[in-house]
Amino acid sequence: MTDLGVMTERAGGPEDGTAGDLRVAGLQVEHLSHAYDGRVVVRDVSLGVRPGEVHCLMGPSGCGKTTTLRLIAGLAPVQAGTLRLDGRLLAAPGSSVPCEQRRIGLMFQDLALFPHLTVAANIGFGVKRLGREVQRARVRELLALVGLEAHASKYPHMLSGGEQQRVALARALAPRPRLMLLDEPFSALDSTLRAGVREDILSLLREAGVPTLLVTHDPEEAITSGDRVHVMQDGALVQSAAPDELYRHPATEFVADFFGPTLKFVGHVKGGLINTPLGIVAAPDRPDGDGVDVLFRTEAVNLQPDYAGEGRFGHVVGCRRMGPACSIALALDDGSTIALRKPIETPHKIGMRMGFTIDERFAFVFPRTGDEADQPGGL
Repeated sequence: MTDLGVMTERAGGPEDGTAGDLRVAGLQVEHLSHAYDGRVVVRDVSLGVRPGEVHCLMGPSGCGKTTTLRLIAGLAPVQAGTLRLDGRLLAAPGSSVPCEQRRIGLMFQDLALFPHLTVAANIGFGVKRLGREVQRARVRELLALVGLEAHASKYPHMLSGGEQQRVALARALAPRPRLMLLDEPFSALDSTLRAGVREDILSLLREAGVPTLLVTHDPEEAITSGDRVHVMQDGALVQSAAPDELYRHPATEFVADFFGPTLKFVGHVKGGLINTPLGIVAAPDRPDGDGVDVLFRTEAVNLQPDYAGEGRFGHVVGCRRMGPACSIALALDDGSTIALRKPIETPHKIGMRMGFTIDERFAFVFPRTGDEADQPGGL
């Protein structure tokens, strides 16, 4: 493994007079809040990223995730809360280590490579203060790390999108950062290239032991990339957990909906159960009469073509092929219609009667929200 020297020095230093504490390695964000013109855009955010971990900060546009990244990077002053890196205080109200002294690497969607500089010169830009021979050795080391030795003398426009990403990563790693911040750097790549480039770059960061925080609005990217995912809504973290935990045990409707399509019904609890058009769902911890929203992931519905037994039924009223899958529209006995994405091999045709069962692992019950009709089973 290439020694990038990321975690070998004691945190802290003369910039803030703190000695740091290697027992607290990585990034620590505590109770971070920020407002623009009186409008709060980041609300009491706390999270931590350990060396070698990749965490994803995920949420829709405008939720505050990029502002959070800017605060960590030192591009905006901290109004409330604290930021620490390896135990060293980076920022608090009235106190801030300049961004160029924070030892933080940055990668953005706009890679901002210098078009007039070669690949080698772009990578060496961040270590210009080093002696010439030391700088050249560092550039050679990083070119080998990202597999671009043969492209050192090329200019950015001569590279593919994935190669440009690697140059940007090497440039960010050149000063031996203690933290990497990535703001949707892969979103400009086409879908066939994106997953491979992302996996390669994040693997390099994990191997180097650099704590990494990736901002994304793409749930699939968060699930496949993050060791832990922090979901933001209206400036606040609504759930932080491992990807599988978020998918299987969402804390709110917002989190459940963010990780793929759901089918939503409203209902009331009776005897610890909720009756919906898709089936009965247990809610043992909720009082009788409680109004609830019941969300089903589409994989919760197991179709049984030409089923002749007792149970829930529907009729196929539409279908649309979507590559290896198809979207099947099913009219339920209560008059509502649901859409299910199933493998193309699933037997179906317009008018076919379908039975179905429910996998309750993918059924979630939440307190009633919004102004839905106060009727059990309504869509």
